[in-house]
Amino acid sequence: MNSNKAGIITMSRKAGKLVVGMDMVKRACCDAAAAAVFVTKDLSEKSFKEVRFTCGRYNVKLYRLDMTMDDMDLTMGKRTGVVAMTDRGFARSCAKDLEEIGTDNNKSES
Repeated sequence: MNSNKAGIITMSRKAGKLVVGMDMVKRACCDAAAAAVFVTKDLSEKSFKEVRFTCGRYNVKLYRLDMTMDDMDLTMGKRTGVVAMTDRGFARSCAKDLEEIGTDNNKSES
């Protein structure tokens, strides 16, 4: 687990700038509140496709963390595979050294 990323996630959560869970992240993207979305490396393929489509639809940057859902549980006390940061500064800090994942604008949700 990358402790720098965990620290940024913790700070953004304490600042009220972190959205946790698939439904809340999708809503944040739809409402143009999400600066960037981050997924764990063990997120299911089905969930990954759903979040990738949503990010593409609403033009939100998507990144994969080098963390598991269990790492997220240790970091913030909630087991989740997807989070969104609503603050551009936190999002930029967390995205540093991560490769942006291309989003899928052509496929509809199933």
